[in-house]
Amino acid sequence: MDNKKKTAGLSIFALAMLITGAIDSIRNLPATAFFGSSLIFFFLFSAVVFLIPVALVSAELSSQFTEKGGIFHWIRLGMGEKMAFLAIWLQWINTMVWFPTILSFFVGTATYFINPALVQNKLYLISIILSTFWLLTWLNLKGLHFSAKFSSFCAIAGMIIPMALIIVLAVIWMVLGKPLQIHFTIGEMVPSLKHVENWVSLTAIMTAFLGMELATVHVTGVSNPQKAFPKALLFSVLIILVTMIFGSLAIAMVLPHDQINLVNGVMQAFTHFFAIYHLDWLVPVVTVMLLLGTLGSTVSWVISPAKGLLHAAQLGYLPRYFTKENEQGVAFRILIAQAVLVSFVCLAFLLMPSVNGSYWLLTALSTQLYVLMYVLMFLAAICLKYKFGTHPKAFAISGGKAGMWLACLVGLVGCGITLFVGFIPPAGIDVGGFMHYEVVFTSALIGMISPVLLFYLYRAQFSVRQTWTLSLETATGLDKSPVNLSS
Repeated sequence: MDNKKKTAGLSIFALAMLITGAIDSIRNLPATAFFGSSLIFFFLFSAVVFLIPVALVSAELSSQFTEKGGIFHWIRLGMGEKMAFLAIWLQWINTMVWFPTILSFFVGTATYFINPALVQNKLYLISIILSTFWLLTWLNLKGLHFSAKFSSFCAIAGMIIPMALIIVLAVIWMVLGKPLQIHFTIGEMVPSLKHVENWVSLTAIMTAFLGMELATVHVTGVSNPQKAFPKALLFSVLIILVTMIFGSLAIAMVLPHDQINLVNGVMQAFTHFFAIYHLDWLVPVVTVMLLLGTLGSTVSWVISPAKGLLHAAQLGYLPRYFTKENEQGVAFRILIAQAVLVSFVCLAFLLMPSVNGSYWLLTALSTQLYVLMYVLMFLAAICLKYKFGTHPKAFAISGGKAGMWLACLVGLVGCGITLFVGFIPPAGIDVGGFMHYEVVFTSALIGMISPVLLFYLYRAQFSVRQTWTLSLETATGLDKSPVNLSS
């Protein structure tokens, strides 16, 4: 009886809100607004070839492996421990690249209290980003974690309300017949798909869709998930698409294409709206709300990725040095190493001639790393369908193996297109030329992934040392307990 009550406690609406909260973000609006009315087509396209397949596949895996789930466990069961470590590394290193982008949005928003032009000063931007991140790291080292209630408050005040407000302001703008910076013609909304450069917007849009697998773990928390989850998924996808599309269009409608700043474009749009509507007093109010939203979405992520890396260290992929915990039970050496790496990643702002170019580079790099992880997830899901096809699960994709194949193949197509267009710099953003972008982007991508090979070698040596130690102890009679090499 208690279990039934607990299961029935999560409604379809609540599940839809959990999924929406994990994906929706006002920070991504300037990057997608940059592509004008064509973003409508690419948002819908991305939902079909990426968002929905990821949701369906991760929901089935979450409901099938309830006791021990997540990307690492799914891929380890489907493709082995090495591929699982690669996946968890991609998820972790992606977060290291993501931090400078979310914190640059934080700095760009806060700068409106001082001088909006400061955001174009790279040294100022980097110094504030690093100061903020090291402060958050120090707080986590002290074991000072923010409560779930505080995070929920930040999500409502800093994401939901500002997102709704900017959409309402845009609707009023259109009703009043104000001039628009974009056009809603068929030619503008459905661009020629023959030109590769028109597909570049997928990078920004896919970034807005990353993280769906983190929310689907709640699929087992609803009654009759086979029927409830598709409904919750439909509601959440509609909410995400409506808010992201209309929020992006709100910025694109009032700001000229060449004036959209990827770092503080949201505040640009709000300031423009408030100036026209004579509501300038709301600028500091919205600024504080956005700062709260950014803080709430960032603070918990400082320590969360470190937990995955700690697990890898405990498995022998990293030296035992990194498993050391302080008095608060925090793997402080991993957090320090993480902060050092983020500091180096911030140097990307010096590699591009413009702040927009640097922001785009980090966004594209973060997207590539995360999408590679999804490729592994889709491949593992197919393997798991054959290995554990008869395993009981609360939710399963309709059509059995054929349904899983279809969802995974569609998802892989979406991932493939995104990986390809990620190497193409967008027109209108100063990245120092095509070759400069390619060299920096490719070098950074290789530099982020290649350490995995070193960790594989270390793990192999670790296994050899462990085997020799156990053999020696057994031979000399020092070890009286059964030998278990599988651990």
